[in-house]
Amino acid sequence: MTAWQGLAQELDLWSESGETATFWWRDDDAVAPTPQLDRLLRCAGFIPLALAVIPKSATQDLAERLRGLASVVVLQHGWAHANHATAGSSEYPSSRSPEDVARELAGGRRVLAEYFDGQSIGVFVPPFHGFDERFLRLLPRNGIERISRKGPRPSRLAAPGLLQVNAHVAPISWTDPPSFGEDAQYLSAIIDHLSGRRSGRYDAAEPTGLLTHHLVQNDRSYEFIARLIAVTSQHPAGKWLDGRDVFLR
Repeated sequence: MTAWQGLAQELDLWSESGETATFWWRDDDAVAPTPQLDRLLRCAGFIPLALAVIPKSATQDLAERLRGLASVVVLQHGWAHANHATAGSSEYPSSRSPEDVARELAGGRRVLAEYFDGQSIGVFVPPFHGFDERFLRLLPRNGIERISRKGPRPSRLAAPGLLQVNAHVAPISWTDPPSFGEDAQYLSAIIDHLSGRRSGRYDAAEPTGLLTHHLVQNDRSYEFIARLIAVTSQHPAGKWLDGRDVFLR
């Protein structure tokens, strides 16, 4: 059995149980209109998209490009996407001061609200997925009541008043330049999360999240994504959710 057949079989199990296998799509690192962004939007088509925008670098041109696209919501991707960690990568390691972190959270929220108006929703996406636990309480205090990182969530709330909904599979290999592996390695992550939701290993209410980086996705990755969209959206058990449904409703 191929990996694609395995995905279809997993969706069949959802259908047999009368449940809906929900999905959502997050794309990171947006700052301006680019040919890569245009390709992302073409690929998404009718599928809703949550675009994580870097506030410090965001441009008015990006806001104008996205205006009127009802299926696109804007999330807050850190502040400057800068690495402040001495080991590994994180914009928000424990060594940073709470005052500086709070200032960036509030500043980023203001920038996105000004540029993107109703398209911006209060969801924080930490660059590199790193955000020290001691800063979680600062998010609701600065008008951000939702967070999105990577991996199955251990609980619905990351902290009191802070909803978390994560992404689970990123169809990219971080080589130099970035590339794409085999379909099976990405499909196995999707199938694992779906089966885990169905069996109770993971939170059944957390939709399975696709994570892309439009500035560096290659042709093979877009072929994979297009096929994934086709298989899941055409199956009676599959449904792609709008970011507003994921985080606000």
